[in-house]
Amino acid sequence: MSDRKYRQRGYMQEDREREPRPKAPPKPSELEGPRSPRMMAFGQKVKCAACGATVEANVDFESSCPKCNADLHTCRMCVSFDPGARFECRKPISARIVNKGGRNTCELFGARTVVERETSSGKPTDARQAFANLFKK
Repeated sequence: MSDRKYRQRGYMQEDREREPRPKAPPKPSELEGPRSPRMMAFGQKVKCAACGATVEANVDFESSCPKCNADLHTCRMCVSFDPGARFECRKPISARIVNKGGRNTCELFGARTVVERETSSGKPTDARQAFANLFKK
């Protein structure tokens, strides 16, 4: 039987004074860094607050949606729109704009952008084709 009370390594002083083993050379994957997963691309789009159609990013006072003909220079389309804030706007405005969905002439307007995933597959032509695409290899 051993004269040591505990048999774990590192318990006694003489175990600590040994020379450390030389490290193995780093793997090539460690030199390159972590591998990035194959993620889909993301894009920023400006969407209509009324119908959700994609519109141009440069929104001016007279802009309207090409699909539903709704006004685009509105409080609901603004980056600063916040229903919980004073006057429902994060910017310091002097008076409340009553109609949030109507056209206004606010100088602090900035179009709200939405970050969406860009997918490569289009809409299927019918339900049977959509079901077939689910199990396609």
